[in-house]
Amino acid sequence: MSPKEAIKLAVARGLDIVEVAPAAKPPVCKIMDHGRFKYEQSKREREARKKQRIISVKEVKLRPNIEEHDFQVKTKNAIRFLEDGDKVKVTIMFRGREVSHPELGKQLLDKVAVTVSEYAVVEKVPKLEGKNMFMFLSPKQN
Repeated sequence: MSPKEAIKLAVARGLDIVEVAPAAKPPVCKIMDHGRFKYEQSKREREARKKQRIISVKEVKLRPNIEEHDFQVKTKNAIRFLEDGDKVKVTIMFRGREVSHPELGKQLLDKVAVTVSEYAVVEKVPKLEGKNMFMFLSPKQN
């Protein structure tokens, strides 16, 4: 329909001409109430925002000579974070001369990865930066 005819029809019905698909060739317009269109559009956007999940990064800090029970508590926390859909940063903090044995930290991070392997995949492999060694885990997609 030509634009002039559409305008006449819209005025006769007391409605507006709303551009629905501006990217299309030629642009698609509908005769409807503009206020209602804006309301329904905002309603759809609110629904889309509700369904969005913001993934945050949780951190679990360990030491190279951690006791077994403490290790289990920390891995249980990491598993809980992963089940909630968050990524987990596992950090090993070295103090003093401990940093001269980075292989201990790597072994501990590998042990964490094996422990949480049914819930997570290793996103970034263990890496030493300064006096900290860290690794990132992300939840497995079911």
